[in-house]
Amino acid sequence: MDGLVTEILKLGFGKCSLQVQVPEDSSFKTVDDLAGKRIASSFRHLSRDYFGGIDTRLQLEGESKTRIDYVGGSVEAACALGLADGIESGDTMRAAGLHAIATLLETEAVLIKSTTPKRPQFAPLIDKITRRIEGVIAASKYVVCQYNISRDKLAAATQITPGRRAPTISNIEEENWVAVSVMIEKKKSASVMDELVKAGAEDTIVTFKPVMWYARFNREAIALDPVLNIREEF
Repeated sequence: MDGLVTEILKLGFGKCSLQVQVPEDSSFKTVDDLAGKRIASSFRHLSRDYFGGIDTRLQLEGESKTRIDYVGGSVEAACALGLADGIESGDTMRAAGLHAIATLLETEAVLIKSTTPKRPQFAPLIDKITRRIEGVIAASKYVVCQYNISRDKLAAATQITPGRRAPTISNIEEENWVAVSVMIEKKKSASVMDELVKAGAEDTIVTFKPVMWYARFNREAIALDPVLNIREEF
């Protein structure tokens, strides 16, 4: 698929590690130890490329090269059944008494588009969907933090909460005090609130707004609600 599609956006879910794994009690400690051995894999092409590079580096040729055997289904059983010395698979193998000695690649779901569109009239729609999915992802990662603080402590507080672009600062009725509204990372919200209190912030509130959205793709329409709010006829 290289060159045929262009990655537009990482979606932040469906993450997986593709790893080389061996039994816990195995004598194999590095991937070099597996050179010339049998490898069971559901991803033959990736495995051949990976171990082919190792074979070349170690100058293994002919029958001495690493053997890649295709195994579908329960790949984790290959070592226990004597079908392979090591396996190359995802990160769900610990229950089978295996552990990783190398990682081939890290993956996650991404939004892609054709590098050479056959129907360029849909380019505006693709851009619109992309922008709105970006909004959904941002809404899932960030929360709104609001607090009051005196102006003499504002600089220190905005260092803690710089926002995605910049915080919104408004005057309030009390002299020398301002209200700040800013986006912060959801996963850091608790520690940010603690730091703001130390900096002198008061009345700190973090607003969590769960994003509920639904996608349907068919020949008639694309519906993404409520954040995306798109309905376009194909």
